[in-house]
Amino acid sequence: MQPALTPAVLAGLRKPRPYPAVSVVLPTHRRQPDNAQDALRLDNLVAEAARQLEADPAVTRARAEDVLGRLRSAVVELDPGQAREGLVLFAAPGEQQTWVLCRDVPERVVLGDTFLTRNLVAADAALRPYRVLTVAADRVALWDGQGDDLTAHDDHGFPRTRSLEDPDVERKEQVGDIPSAYRDERTRQFFREAGTALAELAAAEARPLYVIGEPAALTLLAEVGSAVRAGVQIPHGGLGHASATAVAQAVAPARAETAERAAAAAHDKLDAARGHKTYAAGLDEVWHAATSGRVELLVVEEHFRASVRVGEDHLTPSEPGDLDAVHDIVDDVVESVLETGGEVTFVPDGSLGEGVGIAAGLRY
Repeated sequence: MQPALTPAVLAGLRKPRPYPAVSVVLPTHRRQPDNAQDALRLDNLVAEAARQLEADPAVTRARAEDVLGRLRSAVVELDPGQAREGLVLFAAPGEQQTWVLCRDVPERVVLGDTFLTRNLVAADAALRPYRVLTVAADRVALWDGQGDDLTAHDDHGFPRTRSLEDPDVERKEQVGDIPSAYRDERTRQFFREAGTALAELAAAEARPLYVIGEPAALTLLAEVGSAVRAGVQIPHGGLGHASATAVAQAVAPARAETAERAAAAAHDKLDAARGHKTYAAGLDEVWHAATSGRVELLVVEEHFRASVRVGEDHLTPSEPGDLDAVHDIVDDVVESVLETGGEVTFVPDGSLGEGVGIAAGLRY
């Protein structure tokens, strides 16, 4: 399971590497028959990386063999069952990494002294990473979500489990004092510990949170865990031991509502920016603002992409087969905005107006 793309992980990926740091990016498919050619296309990209390594006079044969061997090992270790919309392989002397993305990416091979991270950053922003906490009297589990995919968070003390057997149950039966599972002190302490662990994680990396459980469980957890009170409460019992698929289905309606509210808020901010004359629209205008660090809010339609040639002060559409074209300029803009402290929101296609695709609220 790949790690979450936290700021710390991203900073590590951006650090300079001994040359050559190779990035292989491939659009992939989840299901047959669309995925039938993915393996062949990946082999072709690895062969292209081998050709570039061999042709580069700055790369020794030993270093080329090391990096190419790591790329090939990464390919062998891929799990076809984990395929999504995009695949990124990183290889440099002494290391290799694999990232599976739930977002379309352009096909490319890049050699440099850093890894190509813009596709990861844009995918992470577009899919709005979130967390889901499933609560039961004997188990509190945490899930990391991206798009429709959930993976169990097996760190920071999660999942937290306990036995429901009460060592003092015989005495309590004799005196008729058996509280419900969500009213005894042992459960309160169990939930308090889970809330503390969640608060520590949220302090290190804030994400939207959805909390799923029986109403009584949600009430108790909110009483003892401040981090939980900020989450979206979803009354739904029986998911304490559920699969990722079942949890994803339960949280989907709430996620859709969150996305709708975020899109509406973004449109309101753009309207305000128009009134203050701090509004930019269209790729060229927004690109200028992003590269100069002026974008406070970037709003992008979900599937808006553009292949361009980058000039000194303008963008021009590229021609098919243009080797100097930037095939993911929108991802470049997203990364620039995030690096300069801006906010990025993705909205449904067509919602910015015909032919716009991308807009921004500016700092000045």
